[in-house]
Amino acid sequence: MEATATLRERKKEATRQALYEAVLRLALERGLDDVTVEAVADEANVSRRTFSNYFANKEDALLHGDRTRIDKLLDGLRERPRDEPPWRALTMAAAAQFDPLTSIDASWLAQLQLLRRHPSLLARQVTAQGILEQQLAAMIAERDPGHPDEPMRSRVLAATFLATLRTATTVWAEQKGPMPLGAAVRAALDRAAEAFA
Repeated sequence: MEATATLRERKKEATRQALYEAVLRLALERGLDDVTVEAVADEANVSRRTFSNYFANKEDALLHGDRTRIDKLLDGLRERPRDEPPWRALTMAAAAQFDPLTSIDASWLAQLQLLRRHPSLLARQVTAQGILEQQLAAMIAERDPGHPDEPMRSRVLAATFLATLRTATTVWAEQKGPMPLGAAVRAALDRAAEAFA
């Protein structure tokens, strides 16, 4: 039974990924405004109904990559030792996610460029980032229960961490990755850490 459930989940994730890649490809070719849900479904070789089972609209499909990266970051933070100081746990979770990226991920870079050209996508991403900030703040507070500066401390740490990640990845993308992304992220987080020393 568990193997069947795992296979089903893998198939679902493969379909989500195919839809994400299809909408990204079409948006780059045609421009997001000229992409329809029907075209995305056709490109991914699924029905319009299947598309609707996974995403509410083309914008949600396009932001799937971001949600995947967010989930991976949260999972990485959960796996860190519980007694590790919050900023170090955040930094190490980010390092685990970004260090393996030795070259520019063309689809991610393309998505970043699309986000800049479409304010509606940026607004959705800001909303997702706000939810992520709340989740991170709760996880930080759990790591250090009873800290006298709560809830301010965990919220400031979460907001600073996410702003630092955004800044590092934006600068890295603008410079076309002169250094590995992991190194750029770690350098930015180390700079931000100085503010908490």
